[in-house]
Amino acid sequence: MKSLDIDFLGRQAIPIEMGGLLQKLGEFKGRQDLFQHQTPQVLETLKQTAIIESTESSNRIEGITVPAKRFRELMAHPTKPKDRSEAEILGYREVLSRIHTKPESFSIDEKTILEFHREIYAKTDMPAGQWKKRDNTIEEQLPDGRWVTRFVPVSTRETPFYMKELCIRFNRLWNKRQVSPLILIPAFVFDFLCIHPFSDGNGRVSRLLTVLLLHQSDYTVGRYISIERLIEESKETYYEVLRKSSQDWLNGKHTLKSWWEYSLGILIGAYQEFEQRVGTVTSRRGAKTSMLEEVIANLPATFSISDIERLSPAVSRDMIRVVLNRMRQEKKITCLGRGRDARWKKM
Repeated sequence: MKSLDIDFLGRQAIPIEMGGLLQKLGEFKGRQDLFQHQTPQVLETLKQTAIIESTESSNRIEGITVPAKRFRELMAHPTKPKDRSEAEILGYREVLSRIHTKPESFSIDEKTILEFHREIYAKTDMPAGQWKKRDNTIEEQLPDGRWVTRFVPVSTRETPFYMKELCIRFNRLWNKRQVSPLILIPAFVFDFLCIHPFSDGNGRVSRLLTVLLLHQSDYTVGRYISIERLIEESKETYYEVLRKSSQDWLNGKHTLKSWWEYSLGILIGAYQEFEQRVGTVTSRRGAKTSMLEEVIANLPATFSISDIERLSPAVSRDMIRVVLNRMRQEKKITCLGRGRDARWKKM
């Protein structure tokens, strides 16, 4: 709510280079409709890959993981979770799927935010869908191993008021359409993180809200390229920018310049990857073949078929073997063993 005060926003100095980022994103947005109409098969493959990558990355940022083979099984055939980690992973995927399918059905209010939190934990015995019951702090581990308090969020007693006010102020500015959504969305998410309304799950809810709001403002690249993966890949910068920007937040004397630049940079990176992938697969012999080639190119020097399957859920194992065998004949890769778990190596 601190960042959504119109006087605060008016005091923020928007550097010239940030205006360039906003203009560039406007150009990307203008081109996304062209890609969406020209390449339906490619887009369907990207959609399935993105939701898997988003589910994995958003949970992994919080230290929630399951073995790769089991994760692949959960994504392909959602079943009853075996433990809390699996339950939270499935919960996140279900919320994200709803956001991608019908983003317009969600309003930005406390009810929606509590609903997202409740659904993440729906398959666990954790109490969820309620504001935190105890005051919390955000701590950071120093290189020497010591832990220090980085930020003290809003108190438990004040949280309901702050969350209500956050949503009111956001909707007021959103409906007036006087401020770019690309300025409002990061400010809203930032204040949500500073309020830190839940005992656990704040980061994941913030990323769900980010994707939802981008969809609602017609920046739909998150449906095809994982925003969460890009955040995970730059998480050191993410935490550093969050730390820097949150200083003096409670007094409304913070600055969002670095946070805005980081958020816009993530979105630009997503659009660049989107156009590169769509352009690559539409200019070669087949969407699935080209997608597999790109997946393999981005894997480590040695990899398994399971690694490819995890990132290519829409492609059959037989198709993967066809592409691998062709690449082996072209001496681009070599097989290091036999059987289902054989490793492959790039030449």
